[in-house]
Amino acid sequence: MTFVTGMRIKVINPNTTASMTAMIGKCARAVAGPGVTVDAVNPRQGPAAIESHTDDALAVPGLLEEVARGEAEGYDGYVVACFGDPGLKAARELARGPVVGIAEAAMRTASYLGRGFSVVTTIARTVGHARDLTFAYGVERQCLGIHACDIPVLDLDTDPNAWTTILRTCEKALTRDHSDAIVLGCAGMADLCHDLSANLGVSVVDGVAAATTTVETLVRMRLTTGKLTEFAQPPARGLS
Repeated sequence: MTFVTGMRIKVINPNTTASMTAMIGKCARAVAGPGVTVDAVNPRQGPAAIESHTDDALAVPGLLEEVARGEAEGYDGYVVACFGDPGLKAARELARGPVVGIAEAAMRTASYLGRGFSVVTTIARTVGHARDLTFAYGVERQCLGIHACDIPVLDLDTDPNAWTTILRTCEKALTRDHSDAIVLGCAGMADLCHDLSANLGVSVVDGVAAATTTVETLVRMRLTTGKLTEFAQPPARGLS
């Protein structure tokens, strides 16, 4: 593997909640290798949390603005730090370097750890979209179940029962699905993975860490998104 010095990765939280962005950045930096700078940012405008298809759509312009700014500033790669992976394909069009979403990275990582994994996410209305992503990423056979803990994203930090509720949901998922690992289905859960793993006795995959290390590996290998066809730079057009 080629060692790249001075690598810069931009981790983009597509919602506008700064406290979540700070936590995401801390988790991403914890797994970054020597010589890798990780900067975590969020858009200036957009939804405070992403919990619906409407939130997802409203978050994409701010995400793409951050990617465009990152390109001007010379970043080597990007993480899309929302489990719905909003705007991922568009971001890959804009960026020279690799762009990795946390859902794809987490589920692909978990597929290495046994016969199957369970996803534990926030609210029930996000389960369908997460299931769609398993088919899009070709891991539908490895994903043995998707379970909502019914905690809204913005309550993860403030609900005194959040930790216990998430732990119990993980336990139920492991029992019901007979899975070998847990994927956390929200960037707002990123800081819980190690404590959950210690309590559950199985690997708990945080997509922020998985995506950050994946981007780092791709950059070190000098690999990036193909630009000859679908993911070429889009034509420059103004809005009318």
